[in-house]
Amino acid sequence: MEKKKEIVMSGIRPTGFLHLGNYFGALRNYVKMQDEYECFFMVADLHSLTTHPDTKELKANVHRVLAENIASGLDPDKAALYCQSHVFETSELYLYLNMLAYTGELEKTTTFKDKVRQHPDNVNAGLLTYPVLMATDILLHRASLVPVGKDQEQHLEMSRNFANRFNHRYGNVFPEPIAFNYGDKLLKVPGLDGTGKMSKSENQNTALFLADEDDVIRKKVMKAKTDSGPTENYSQKPEYIENLFLLMRLVSAPGVIKKFEDDYNNCVIRYGDMKKQLGEDMVHFISPIREKVNGILSDEKYLKEVMEKGAEKARKSAKATMVLVKEAMGLNYY
Repeated sequence: MEKKKEIVMSGIRPTGFLHLGNYFGALRNYVKMQDEYECFFMVADLHSLTTHPDTKELKANVHRVLAENIASGLDPDKAALYCQSHVFETSELYLYLNMLAYTGELEKTTTFKDKVRQHPDNVNAGLLTYPVLMATDILLHRASLVPVGKDQEQHLEMSRNFANRFNHRYGNVFPEPIAFNYGDKLLKVPGLDGTGKMSKSENQNTALFLADEDDVIRKKVMKAKTDSGPTENYSQKPEYIENLFLLMRLVSAPGVIKKFEDDYNNCVIRYGDMKKQLGEDMVHFISPIREKVNGILSDEKYLKEVMEKGAEKARKSAKATMVLVKEAMGLNYY
């Protein structure tokens, strides 16, 4: 008998364009996972309402996230690629888990405190119970593996707490979800300004987006921070120069990387040439993805089919879980 595949669940908020950091930090792993696990990849449109209550752009953003995921290699026939709001069981389990969540622990979460500082005029109950909704998304599929970054580990810990509380109070329904990224350290793609990681919320010019046009990519790379070059052979690289090499290692040929490494070590590096080369290699890498995305976005019928197919898979899984939940809680009265 075939061994049942472990279940992976992850979500992405439709609040901006995907960039190179999303691709190398998450998407590339998802593409690998879909062949080895039962995967549920969700567009977190309900989550986005906690900080983006204006929904005028939401449909276009949801379509873009789906298109960028598919263009990056996710296959709607292999993984369940779906919208959070299309799985109605989410709201039901969210309500039950809220009964197991304590106000004090929710108020202490780092992201809640950050958001209160950033949006003091929009401290809504959804923001407070964000970790409960995140736990719901995971537990609804009884997922045991969750690919998350460092900033989400506290939420995942809370998901384990809610699962354990439910199991302890009502009966063993949920596995304990754990963080999972193939045992690798998550790749942090640096921003072009030489500090921190690439981010869609920081300065737009320091991130390379999968939607960027060729000339925009070249211009952004040419503006990357450099200096006048090393004065001693085999000097240690400053962080912003190391970041430039890190970006090059993502997209350039080994021979190209070696040439510039040797030039640096021999104090003859010309950063203008290096950035020109990196710009071309980035264009070569990003433009096919961008063209694929644009092709998918122009086919609304296909996107509708993808969402329907994903929702069907996700709801089948969610319904099976809710049968167990209601049975355990004694909520089946007839």
